[in-house]
Amino acid sequence: MREPVNAACLAIVPTYDEAENIRRIVDRILEAVPTAHVLVMDDASPDGTGRIADEIAAADDRVSVVHRAGKEGLGAAYVAGFRWGLDRGYRVLVEIDADGSHPADRLPAMLEALDGPSRPGLVIGSRWVPGGSVVNWPRRREFLSRAGNLYSRLALRISVRDATAGFRAYRADVLAAMPLERVASRGYFFQVDMTLRTLDAGHTVVEVPIEFREREAGVSKMSGSIVQEAMLNVTVWGAQRAWRRIRGLPVRSE
Repeated sequence: MREPVNAACLAIVPTYDEAENIRRIVDRILEAVPTAHVLVMDDASPDGTGRIADEIAAADDRVSVVHRAGKEGLGAAYVAGFRWGLDRGYRVLVEIDADGSHPADRLPAMLEALDGPSRPGLVIGSRWVPGGSVVNWPRRREFLSRAGNLYSRLALRISVRDATAGFRAYRADVLAAMPLERVASRGYFFQVDMTLRTLDAGHTVVEVPIEFREREAGVSKMSGSIVQEAMLNVTVWGAQRAWRRIRGLPVRSE
């Protein structure tokens, strides 16, 4: 019988100024999946998040901390976390925000889906599939997210409804086969990029509904410029892929 995927699951939590949230999210992850491990990737937070994470790690050997030199962006933090986890033999690598917006209690359902008969390469905790929802979001932000995901689906010709979602579980073998050194995308677009790479590699993506809540404490890192940059990249990639189809060339992530 195949070993359950949560037996070697690493939840990667990027942080920058999340001192008010870091203890809470680590507790929630380990309560939801006691066999999981947690890796905090701290970008030299000036508010002391890294120090608090070190205290948590000292008290619980399921928690590790990587201190990075400075604020290098979400994508770079996750790629570094992926490499850290792959080097240590984890079978599942999870992305989850530190701010409490992602419901850690849905992680068991996501891991179960990852171990399902279709053997997906990626499971997304999705806001925009039936059963998914958002709580305490301004209408403008909900509109931007829905519109961005719709545009991504149309421009890139994919069926994933929440390609920008940041709550994810990847099979490690899928990530190990990717040229992670080529993943230079940042912020909002990083998630779209990784979704597309997973699909282009021939893997299935499954979406599990979640209730996404606005952060409980601290300041959001999202901005209009981040969204604009992401949509510009989607437009460029969509045009490149359409041109390759017209020319009869294979469509793949670069």
